[in-house]
Amino acid sequence: MKIASFNINGIKARVTALCDWLDEAQPDVVVLQEIKSVDEAFPRELFEERGYNVETHGQKSFNGVAILSKLPLEDVRRGLPGDDSDEQARWIEATVVGKQALRICGLYLPNGNPVELTETGVPVAGGKYAYKLAWMERLKARAAELLAEEMPALMAGDYNIIPQAEDAKRPEAWREDALHRPESRAAFQRIVNLGFTEAFRSRTLGPGHYTFWDYQAGAWNRDDGIRIDHVLLTPQAADLLRDCQIDKEIRGREKPSDHVPIWVDLDL
Repeated sequence: MKIASFNINGIKARVTALCDWLDEAQPDVVVLQEIKSVDEAFPRELFEERGYNVETHGQKSFNGVAILSKLPLEDVRRGLPGDDSDEQARWIEATVVGKQALRICGLYLPNGNPVELTETGVPVAGGKYAYKLAWMERLKARAAELLAEEMPALMAGDYNIIPQAEDAKRPEAWREDALHRPESRAAFQRIVNLGFTEAFRSRTLGPGHYTFWDYQAGAWNRDDGIRIDHVLLTPQAADLLRDCQIDKEIRGREKPSDHVPIWVDLDL
């Protein structure tokens, strides 16, 4: 079973590019981020024609996540638990059943910039960085629940986290950015340390592997990228991992997203 994550940066602007990639890559399941569309406006027919079941958790002009699956989607849930007042559409999960059941969680973790700190270095309450770190605490709680359920599960999406210096072409440029600050990286590592496998790094080591290139300053042409899209696997899912790759080349196509897909192949 091929399961992919793709931040498409707007379904309206990227629908042709997305459909072209789906036709070529033929993933069984895709979690999408930044669809930037309300549920009613999502062009589900284009994907249903390709054999996908479609579930969305949309938001006008911002955020928004979705799951496309060639297998039926069961027990669909929208919104990350832990804060009923959070109106941002950043989390969707569902179960698919191949040879066995797999829980798939798609996420769009907050960016967190600008970083606003008090004089003592504490994130300012109500600020974007405080929201990011609080969201990651809620993610950690849900991750712990997934582990306790002891079924194959994964959490895939745009984490907006550069885990290590080697995950950026110019790590010094990101040192004070919310994507690479020590608090952000530590929060990500605490989630991994619960017992998850970071799929890409379990297969590929070393620098030079990125999933995002900014539209500005010729970043793509200079390969000035960062790796911020990740797939975390529970032990039961990690046992099924056959491969994990980044489809880098599609960043060079016409009207691309600033992200590219990352995918895992599981023995399901």
